[in-house]
Amino acid sequence: MAKKVFIKSYGCQMNVYDSARMADVLGADGYSRTEDAEDADLIILNTCHIREKAAEKVYSELGRLRDLKERGARIAVAGCVAQAEGEEMIRRSPQVDLVVGPQSYHRLPEMLSSLTNGDPDAAVETEFPVESKFAELPPVQANGPSAFLTIQEGCDKFCAFCVVPYTRGAEYSRPADAIVAEAERLAQGGVREITLLGQNVNAYHGCDGGLAVLLRRLSDVDGVERLRYTTSHPHDMDDDLIAAHGEIPALMPYLHLPVQSGSDRILARMNRRHRAEDYIRVVERLREARPDLALSSDFIVGHPGETEADFLETLALVETVGYAQAYSFKYSPRPGTPAADADDQVPEDEKSVRLQRLQALLNSQQLAYNQGSVGALVDVLFDRNGKYDHQIAGRSPHMQAVFVDCGDAGEATALYGRTLPVRISGAFGNSLGGHVERISAGTAGTASIGELQGA
Repeated sequence: MAKKVFIKSYGCQMNVYDSARMADVLGADGYSRTEDAEDADLIILNTCHIREKAAEKVYSELGRLRDLKERGARIAVAGCVAQAEGEEMIRRSPQVDLVVGPQSYHRLPEMLSSLTNGDPDAAVETEFPVESKFAELPPVQANGPSAFLTIQEGCDKFCAFCVVPYTRGAEYSRPADAIVAEAERLAQGGVREITLLGQNVNAYHGCDGGLAVLLRRLSDVDGVERLRYTTSHPHDMDDDLIAAHGEIPALMPYLHLPVQSGSDRILARMNRRHRAEDYIRVVERLREARPDLALSSDFIVGHPGETEADFLETLALVETVGYAQAYSFKYSPRPGTPAADADDQVPEDEKSVRLQRLQALLNSQQLAYNQGSVGALVDVLFDRNGKYDHQIAGRSPHMQAVFVDCGDAGEATALYGRTLPVRISGAFGNSLGGHVERISAGTAGTASIGELQGA
């Protein structure tokens, strides 16, 4: 009987990509993926270590998996928590069989084989062989019309709050030819939208000309309709990359550009290498290149040393820029990072109040942005099922979630994998609603299922 693996991902898109690649690696070793942990021979928790809460979720989940361990399932922990805690994780959670870091998961079959053969040293693998990982991974498999593609890993910025340089290592950029070949394989498998991933993706240096040149090459791949990239650092938004936003039709008008704070004093404490004014100037230049660009960002409130005046500068930056989406968090001390040892930590209750104030502003901006789409005709790539059987969902060019109610499940299936014009009729905090329109011979109207199947 085929072995089954259940993989649960925590955190960023990099972890989602890594989980898919682990499934590819294990697929070549006879495992099929299951969405039911109760049915799995191997359970993998692929973890995030950016915030303390994410790490604690992993340990809580491990506690809930004890019964499955007793029934014979093997349990592995992968990703950044695994990289950071290694032997400590085995000590704290003895039900864990394997701990594998994000640069070593290509060795999972070998580790499982060693475990079967009774090798006591097979439990932990947290080395940094980045180059060999990509060389040894099996060919990528398409799994739907949208896909992630890692082009860069690690970070050399050493922001004071961040563990990435310690858990993912120094910056490494994959060769452009290998990336283009992977994109071609994805496109041949039906992928129409590719999101390029990296901890500091716009620092990509795997070819002359960097990310801008790579984007131009990928835009020529037959079948690729849409390109995105995340996550970026303002310091690495060079002239060519800014210009690419106005020159490459496939590059979608959406950019996630983290700023973290609007206070120059806190940005210096964070070691962010830019001032608020620098960030705003980059935004202005991007909007000059692509006027309809939608912006997203990351914010940390309550970083050590942050005062009320510093926080007000963050609110002022948000008002100045105007965001379509954003992610905001309370500062979470991570062991081994400079900020964790600061003696001027902000009290937890102050962080909570500031986060509520910031999120209220960000949520109002996101709702207003979505409401501005009502009545518009928007191209939507349908790449997933909606909440209900008769519903299909996708993304607008501006990264908005768009839901369409269909007559039945068959009609929803007919839309899957296609990019079609949707007339937006409703706007909510986190999504849009609408209906597919027929645009042909100068006429417009709601398309029938027969027309969609025959188009």
